[in-house]
Amino acid sequence: MRSTAYIGSETPHPPGLAAPVVALFHPDETRAERLAGAIVAEGWRAQRLAPPAAGLRPWLDGCFDMLVLNPFLGWQEPAEFVRLARSIAGSRPMLALSDRDSVADRLLALRGGADDAAGWTRNLPEILARIAGLLRRARLTAGQIGAGELRIDLIDRRVERAGRLIRLPLREFDLLANLARVPDRPMSRDALLRAVWRLDFDPGTNRVEVHMSRLRAKVDRGFAWPMLWTVKGQGYALRTRPDPMSSTPEAACFPPLA
Repeated sequence: MRSTAYIGSETPHPPGLAAPVVALFHPDETRAERLAGAIVAEGWRAQRLAPPAAGLRPWLDGCFDMLVLNPFLGWQEPAEFVRLARSIAGSRPMLALSDRDSVADRLLALRGGADDAAGWTRNLPEILARIAGLLRRARLTAGQIGAGELRIDLIDRRVERAGRLIRLPLREFDLLANLARVPDRPMSRDALLRAVWRLDFDPGTNRVEVHMSRLRAKVDRGFAWPMLWTVKGQGYALRTRPDPMSSTPEAACFPPLA
């Protein structure tokens, strides 16, 4: 199976609205390809994930809006897999698939933390409808992201913090939107290069650092506490509430939020 890859949308999408990224893990290559193609045909973007055994970094980097996975093929402990996936997805919607179309499998997935579960057998239209429903409930298809005091409108490219309008150029807006999709969790520099600049390699420049510095000046300056943090050895993060352990966003560590 190939490692993480982006498949760009080939269908028209509303202007100004970044198509939601649906991360997909299915151990059956043929079915994974078929589902990824169907996701793209709906106007979304598909991100294939390698098995967790190959490393969790692509899963943890967080450049997706929703997670779709089949935890039942080739796994001795599917319940543990579902719980792991739930911890990685955070508040983002998660759909679990079962090739056996088994009620027991669906119940296990739902009890493990999946937001929805469906059988695969001849059921692709229903799977796509469930993905659309979960995205709609998460307000991503409506173009809205909220994180703490922050409100981001992906259609009008409008940002407000605590009711105050913040004007951002394109790159800074995209940086903030990607961080806001995984609040309170670090995103690596490589992940931001992929998500914002569509680069799968390090260009050897400080473009991420420069844009983050400019973004921090606009999002945090004049407010009571910083939302944007540098996370030593991990990248950058957007906090949704003040950190009682530190007063500087140039943090040496990233204490977990309760």
